[in-house]
Amino acid sequence: MRAITIPQSGGPEVLTWAEVPEPEPAAGEVLVEIAATAVNRADLLQRQGFYDPPPGSSPYPGLECAGRIVALGPGVAGWAVGDEVCALLTGGGYAERVAVPAGQLLPRPAGLSATEAAALPEVVCTVWSNVFMVAHLRPGETVLVHGGASGIGTMAIQLAKAVGARVAVTAGSAAKLARCAELGADVLIDYREQDFVEAVREATGGAGADVILDIMGAKYLPRNVAALAVNGRLVIIGMQGGVKGELDLGVLLRKRAAVAATNLRGRPLEEKAAIVAAVREHVWPLLESGVVKPVVDRVLPIAEAAEAHRAVEESGHVGKVVLRVG
Repeated sequence: MRAITIPQSGGPEVLTWAEVPEPEPAAGEVLVEIAATAVNRADLLQRQGFYDPPPGSSPYPGLECAGRIVALGPGVAGWAVGDEVCALLTGGGYAERVAVPAGQLLPRPAGLSATEAAALPEVVCTVWSNVFMVAHLRPGETVLVHGGASGIGTMAIQLAKAVGARVAVTAGSAAKLARCAELGADVLIDYREQDFVEAVREATGGAGADVILDIMGAKYLPRNVAALAVNGRLVIIGMQGGVKGELDLGVLLRKRAAVAATNLRGRPLEEKAAIVAAVREHVWPLLESGVVKPVVDRVLPIAEAAEAHRAVEESGHVGKVVLRVG
């Protein structure tokens, strides 16, 4: 089969569509023929040499895919050859086929194409596990989503609104903020011109955000804590702004607030399976009813993976950049 390989670390130009060995599904796994995959910032970090795949996983980039089951490994129940699925991966989505643990499979939502479904697993599992399973966002609370126009941001807006929360977002252009508003965002903050701490306080009558979903890390840490409400919860899922920051424990104590940092790719199989099961129970009905929708900025052929990476690096997109494989 063929896959996007990374012969050496570097810019998008190092991505190479090449012949590679066919994967074999192990016990508890299925083999998926991939129709589409999507680009995540973790793929960019892997290409640059900063984020190696977990031991034993596929060496090829791609943390999610949609396609069709073509083979079952020993011990798999509840799935059949021919099922249309999408999947959360530890790697290998930029390929013609991938072996997937059965616990990380989801049925393709009714009414969605493979390219739309490919944009879902990573962002939906990330948002649900962090905003709802870690931070326990509740109806009536305010959540601040940094990078509201990103794949994760566009999904977080929709899911938070679906449960009755108020959503504030940051983004870097009027056009991106307008798109966030279309998805349901209530408070729009241009981080180039506004202090998000003051903007959130003003929007909440001085209370602050009950939950903050942060992709920036160190750069935003002190201001995120300042923006939290009493009993607020800050969840850090990215390090685009660095890895080492200063945390004022006095402020955290006075607010009785919490800071959590999580990732998804390196979790044990049973934890990923639990997240996927929760997503299937709580989010899939919202997708199939049209309350929540995947946001796809553009679809490119897999041979143009380098161009897709450039688009994500330039942050000119809204939602997901999808690669068509089949």
